[in-house]
Amino acid sequence: MGGRCRVPVPRPGRSGRGAMGGAAALEPSRARPGRRGAAGAAAAAMEAEMWTNSINQANKMALRAWAKETGINLVQVNGQRRYGGPPPGWVGGPPPAGTEVFIGKLPQDVYENALIPLFQSVGKLYEFRLMMTFSGLNRGFAYAKYGNQRDAKEAITALHNFEVREGCAIVVCRSTEKCELSVDGLAASVSRQELEAVLRRVTEGVLSVTLHVSPCQKQAQLAVLKYSSHQAAAMAKKTLTEGNVKLRGVQMRVNWLKPDLKQKLQSCKEKPPSSLVPGGKCPEVPKPVPLSPVLCNAVERLHAVCRRQHLGTPLFLTKFVQANPKGWQRFWCQVVIPGFPVPFSGFTWVRQDRPGRSGHEEAKVAVALHVLRALGESSHGVGSKPLPFPSPGPGNAERRCFQCVGDPAW
Repeated sequence: MGGRCRVPVPRPGRSGRGAMGGAAALEPSRARPGRRGAAGAAAAAMEAEMWTNSINQANKMALRAWAKETGINLVQVNGQRRYGGPPPGWVGGPPPAGTEVFIGKLPQDVYENALIPLFQSVGKLYEFRLMMTFSGLNRGFAYAKYGNQRDAKEAITALHNFEVREGCAIVVCRSTEKCELSVDGLAASVSRQELEAVLRRVTEGVLSVTLHVSPCQKQAQLAVLKYSSHQAAAMAKKTLTEGNVKLRGVQMRVNWLKPDLKQKLQSCKEKPPSSLVPGGKCPEVPKPVPLSPVLCNAVERLHAVCRRQHLGTPLFLTKFVQANPKGWQRFWCQVVIPGFPVPFSGFTWVRQDRPGRSGHEEAKVAVALHVLRALGESSHGVGSKPLPFPSPGPGNAERRCFQCVGDPAW
């Protein structure tokens, strides 16, 4: 913690000796059932509670007395104890951004009865959050949110390096109020809808979920999760990290989204996905190779194949997704063939380098080639002429045009 005033914490003994009772209402207790059955689990729970109550007992009792005297209500949820948000008598909505301060290097045995009056002395508090451990000590930091930015600035000016006790100067600075998390190592087949459904079930305040090709792992995705507030993001991070939340049997690895990673992801969004080039790194946009006249006829060819196999007329759906400054365009494509049991769908990058033909038409050509391959028609052209599919590689027309996702038929 870099100089934080530490408090010695006694370890629980087998018999729980040294427990003196006390303020159990303000602290959670944690018991781990062993193999001794119900009786053993109950004894372990009692031992853990007695140990928790014995730590910092005098300050806990002082906190309880202060809370009863002032009528202040403290609510502890998921590792943090909160006052306000909003406080009693608050009129209006939540304060704007820039009104929260971070408080660090707190002695771990100090509580709200000392901190809230101190931070209220410079302005009206909207919310105060003290991060807590299972033992009932604080984790060495807290957050105070004021009703306006002026009071937040005054708190930093007046209370930074303030000694809450002799030799224990605290840190008070502007809270960054980070709202974005990153989740790396997701399977390439995980969809945004699937991930978002899991997040909304176990966390609150999800604003958006975006998937990117992982810059660190091959054949994996990285998700960026944006939340409505720093508090919502912090609670989500704690829940996902400590709650053993799994997606497809794999536990999620959650971190705050770092500025350099965010910049790297934004840079990669302007380029085709990493699976289009060897090495799994963000690629340079490959040089375009014009489609041959035979490949340009892929759409007509698909129509002919469907007629011959009595599958009906294929329906092409294309939706523009994004573009980059170098002329590449990304499309979502779907081909529905009436006589085929499932539709073909996926994403494709194309470059509009043929006069008179739109990006949508280029995307149809790219997707038609893959449908032909799925139908077993990749080696025979119309009139028994071979259809020349180039070997995979970043410079070849077929490879540069399509990245399949989601549908096993691809």
